[in-house]
Amino acid sequence: MLIREARADEYGAIGELTYRAYAALEGLGGTRGDLGAYGDSLRDVAGRAKTATILVATDDHLLGDVTFLADYTVELADMDLPDLALNGCAGFRMLAVDPEAQGRGVGEALTNACIDRARAENARSIVLHTTDFMPAAQRLYRRLGFSRFEPMDWSIGRRNPIGVLGFRLDLE
Repeated sequence: MLIREARADEYGAIGELTYRAYAALEGLGGTRGDLGAYGDSLRDVAGRAKTATILVATDDHLLGDVTFLADYTVELADMDLPDLALNGCAGFRMLAVDPEAQGRGVGEALTNACIDRARAENARSIVLHTTDFMPAAQRLYRRLGFSRFEPMDWSIGRRNPIGVLGFRLDLE
């Protein structure tokens, strides 16, 4: 398996892979298969690539992808969160593994690539968000040394809110 930066001609396929991975999550707000506006965000790889680096895992085809941000405060700028003193923190989001490639270490390889990039950027820490609908991801993050970072928690949705959970790994 090779981890590399995505090419622009792959953005469409990456968006579809990301959408499929998230649509397959059991119980995602009762929207299985229809992720609404979030689905549009998952597919908008070109938009994310304007402020972030898109990494892919490949062998003879795409296995997974992740969006890496050298400065995660860019991601949090529009959120109504307290000042979390995240200057100097890298982060990643929308980690996705093709459902047919799950269980092969793809998510771990992509996460480690983000950690390596954060270290190369001299980041103080690396942060991320996940949800209760992603227990396998939470287990992976904890195994790699991340811990819960509750000040970064928030929720989405009005009728059936989904808790979005913050995690952090200090690199210093």
